[in-house]
Amino acid sequence: MGLHFTYHNKRINGILTVLPQREIAFEEEMDNYNFSPAKSLKLKLAMGYNKHRIVEEGTNVSDLCVHGINYLLDNNLLKREDISALLLVTQSPEYFMPPTSNIIQGKLGLGADVLCLDINQGCAGFIIGLIQAYMLLDQPAIQKVVLLNADVLSRKVSKRDRNSNPLIGDAASITIVERSPEPTTIQAIVNMNGKGANALQIPAGGFKLPCSPETAEMKEDENGNFRSLENLVMKGDEVFNFVQTEVPPMIDELLTISGKKPEEIDYYFFHQPNKFMLQKLADKIGVPREKMPANIVENFGNSSGATIPVAIGFNLGQEATTNMYEVCFAGFGVGLTWAAITQSLGKLAFNQIIYY
Repeated sequence: MGLHFTYHNKRINGILTVLPQREIAFEEEMDNYNFSPAKSLKLKLAMGYNKHRIVEEGTNVSDLCVHGINYLLDNNLLKREDISALLLVTQSPEYFMPPTSNIIQGKLGLGADVLCLDINQGCAGFIIGLIQAYMLLDQPAIQKVVLLNADVLSRKVSKRDRNSNPLIGDAASITIVERSPEPTTIQAIVNMNGKGANALQIPAGGFKLPCSPETAEMKEDENGNFRSLENLVMKGDEVFNFVQTEVPPMIDELLTISGKKPEEIDYYFFHQPNKFMLQKLADKIGVPREKMPANIVENFGNSSGATIPVAIGFNLGQEATTNMYEVCFAGFGVGLTWAAITQSLGKLAFNQIIYY
């Protein structure tokens, strides 16, 4: 049984995705790996790799977020005076201190009455961010919450790690969350298990194991990948088994709470670790694969908490500004954390993808 949340009269008003202009094809990086081209191409086919979007050297989370918010302000899609809170969900902070959300507020020149909050979450970050945004909107002082999901984790992935490097992408999303003039009910469920936290980890760089010449040393693992303790390490088998075991019962529980049958959900927008994992998950849950888009890693890469907004922008586009959908969002991974939401989505003021 997960932790349940219920919200009323809240909605998503718009979603903007910011992607790096730099695009790298899988074949461009094959020479970095300690594998034959034939083996690498076999992995590409099995996992659905193709190309990913990577920031230029020196580009940070605040750059992507400020670019996106300024786009909304400049195009009259968001009013500066309506922003009551900036919630940044990231695992790519610019500093230990200050919070990166405060840096974004300062760059934008927002008032001192804007709440700034950093949330350290990854794969389930869109769900965790929405839950926090909906809670804030219960306060009369809050008008609109700007939810930012942004990561530049490509800078923490070894270029010689064939398991992680091809799938990681960078992105930011700006989701405007507000009260709804129409009655709405949103159901959410959250689960966490820190006993499995080392399944997805960057071992060095924090206070427990600070960066040093020793932590920067590249070493080969048993699978032929080279990485240092300062790089992302992902235990793929453990993550796959966790997702296939824990996510389907969570979705069953959430649909029961929501009073919905699986076929009443128009789209299952789930976090996108890779195409193979999502297709297996759709089969296990028992929903048609076309209802669970799995095309983000092959086109843009896995951008952690931003993959769900990227999927909405890429798969629905302008249709989301006129149509209404019943959707299920789900995120699962680092933490370990797995969480999901059912709600209505549509008639958005905007649903766009721009580039930085």
